[in-house]
Amino acid sequence: MNNNLIKLSSSALLILAIAACNDSSDNTTIEEQNITERAGHSVARQWNEVILHGIRNDYARPTVHARNLFHTSSAMFDAWATFDESATPFLYNNSVAGFSCSAQTINTDNNYLENQEEAISYAAYRLVEHRFRNSPGVHSIMEKADGLMSNLGYDINDTTENSVAALGNHIADCYIQFGFQDGANEQLGYANTAYQPVNAPLELGLNRPGNPNITDLDHWQPLSIEGYIDQAGNPVDSIPEFLGPEWGQVIPFALSENDKTTYPRDDFDYQVYFDPGMPPTIEGDLSEEYKWGFSLVAVWSAHLGKNNDEVWDISPNSLGNISSYPELFKDYPQFYNQLNGGDSSSGYKTNPVTNQPYEEQLVPRSDYARVLAEFWADGPESETPPGHWFVILNTVSDHSLLEKRWQGEGDLLGNLEWDIKTYFAMGGTMHDSAITAWGIKGHYDYIRPVSAIRAMADLGQSTNENLPSFHINGLPLIDNYIELVSANDPLVGEDNEHLGKIKVLSWKGPEYIDNPDSDLADVDWILAENWWPYQRPSFVTPPFAGYVSGHSTYSRAAADLMTAMTGDSYFPGGMSEFSIKADEFLVFEQGPSIDMTLQWATYKDASDQCSLSRIWGGIHPPADDLPGRVIGAKIGKQSFEFAQSFFN
Repeated sequence: MNNNLIKLSSSALLILAIAACNDSSDNTTIEEQNITERAGHSVARQWNEVILHGIRNDYARPTVHARNLFHTSSAMFDAWATFDESATPFLYNNSVAGFSCSAQTINTDNNYLENQEEAISYAAYRLVEHRFRNSPGVHSIMEKADGLMSNLGYDINDTTENSVAALGNHIADCYIQFGFQDGANEQLGYANTAYQPVNAPLELGLNRPGNPNITDLDHWQPLSIEGYIDQAGNPVDSIPEFLGPEWGQVIPFALSENDKTTYPRDDFDYQVYFDPGMPPTIEGDLSEEYKWGFSLVAVWSAHLGKNNDEVWDISPNSLGNISSYPELFKDYPQFYNQLNGGDSSSGYKTNPVTNQPYEEQLVPRSDYARVLAEFWADGPESETPPGHWFVILNTVSDHSLLEKRWQGEGDLLGNLEWDIKTYFAMGGTMHDSAITAWGIKGHYDYIRPVSAIRAMADLGQSTNENLPSFHINGLPLIDNYIELVSANDPLVGEDNEHLGKIKVLSWKGPEYIDNPDSDLADVDWILAENWWPYQRPSFVTPPFAGYVSGHSTYSRAAADLMTAMTGDSYFPGGMSEFSIKADEFLVFEQGPSIDMTLQWATYKDASDQCSLSRIWGGIHPPADDLPGRVIGAKIGKQSFEFAQSFFN
C-alpha cells in the first residue's frame, strides 16, 4: 500500500498491520491475485469495451473520443495505482497544468484486487455517465454501463463517504472538473470560439458539378451535402463545421512546451506541436508538388474498378518493411508510385517466429484498394481511429502467443495490470496525437482532394499551353488517366458543351449505386468536375482540414507504442490477420469479388497500410500523409517514455 497516495483510517491501518504479520490470513498477495485473474478479461478491459461501445453510439468526433479514451483510461489507472505501491497516479493526489486533485481518506482492507476493481469501476462508470450523457445513443450506452455495474455487484447509487466507491467517484469527479478547464470547451459542446472558414461551402450532389464557390485553393472548404450522415451513422441537418481547429489548446499528456509553436490569427493563438511547416500551395515554390499530389489521388481512384486486372501479392512476403520516409515534399514521387499505386515496401523473407516464408496471397488490386479504403475508414458505426487502435490493442492482448511482460521483459503481468498500463499509455498517445494533428489542421487549414480536384478541373489543364483549356493552376494531363474531352468523346455532350474540359479515369461515384448489396459503380472516364472520393454520398469527406492526416498520425504513434510496450515490432506469431468475405464486406457498393485476408507482419506495417488507404479513399494526398507518419513516430516514443515514469 502506498500511504503517500491514499489516506487510510487508523482502523484500516490496523487491519493491514495484522494481515501483514499473519501467515494464515485468507487475503491473497498481489502476485497470487494476478495469477488468479489472468484467466479472463480484467475489469479494465470490460470497461474499455463499454467506452468503445459509447464511442460507436456517439457522434463521430475523433478528437473528443481520443480525449475520452485518455481520461477514462487515466482515471482507471489512477484508481489502480492508488492501491499499488510501485505506481504513481496521473491526476489523483497530483497537480496537472495547475489543476489539483486531492487525496481522500477511505476505510478499506488489503484485498488489493477487489479494491482496485471497485475503484476502477466507479471511476469509469461516472466518467461514461458524464461524457456520453448527450450522445444520440445514450440509452444503449448507459444500459451497457449499468449492466456491467450490476454484473460486478456494484450499486450505481452508492455515494457513501470514506469508501472505495467514494474513491472511484472522487477520481471521476476530478477528471470531470479537469475537463472543464483543459481547453477543449466541453461546457459548450466543444464548439469553436474563433475559427472561420475561408471558403464558401462546396455543394455536392446530382447536377452540381465543379467547385464554383471556392476562392482559395490552399484552404479548407466546408461541404454542403443533402442528407449528410456522419461517420458514426448520425444524421446532421446543418453544414458540418470544422471539427476541432482549436484543439491544439487542449492540455496534453506528454507533449512538451519545447515542441510547441504559437501562431496568432484572427485574435486567436493556434498552438502547433511538432510543426511540419507549410504544405504545398497552388502557387509558389511547391506548386508542382501540389498539382502532383492531388492528381495522384485522382489517378489512384482508377485502381478501384473491376476491369483493373492487375494482381498483387498482399501478404507480408511482398508488402511492409518500409525502411524510411522521404523528408521533403519534392522527394515524395520517389516514394509513391503515381501510376501503379503502392509504396516502397520490400516485404519480408521469413516470419521471425516460424522461420518460414510468408505465404503469397494474390488478389486483384481493385479489391485490395477498395477493402483498405473501407477497413481503415472507421465508419459508419465505428470507434474512430483512436478507438480502432484500442481494438487492435485488445486483439493483441487476447493473443495466445503474447507474453504480457512490459517491454517484453521482466515478470509476467496479470491481465488487470497489463490492461491498465497499456490503456493508460495508449490513451495518452491517442490524446497527444489528436492535439498535434488537429493543432496543425487548425493552423494550416489545408484543402481536401474533393475541393482541390474539382476546382483545378474548373480551371483547366496545366500541362500544355498550346492545348485547349490551359491554366497554370489546372490539373496536369496524364496519358490514360487525366485527359481532355475531344470532339468524338462520349463525354462531349449533345451540343459539345463539354468539349475541351478535363476528364479523369476514376471511380464513377455513388450516383451509379442504387442497391449497395448488388450494384458496383466501377471505374470509367468521367468529367473531372464530377470527381468523387471513394466514400458514401451522405459523407464524402471528414469535416476538417486535411493537413496533416489524423489517420497517419494516430496509427504511427500507436504502432510505435505497441512495439515499445510489447518489446517486439512484430504482431504475436509474426503476423496479424483480418478475414474479408467476398461480396459481404464493402458498405456502399458490392464487393470485394473474392475472399481475402488483410495481413500485417508488424504494427508499423499496419500503420503504413492505414495511411495509404486514405489516398485510395480520396481523403488525403501524400502531403497530408507522410508528415503525419513522421510526427506520429515522435509522439509514440515521447508518450511511452512519459507513461513509464508513472510505473516506478
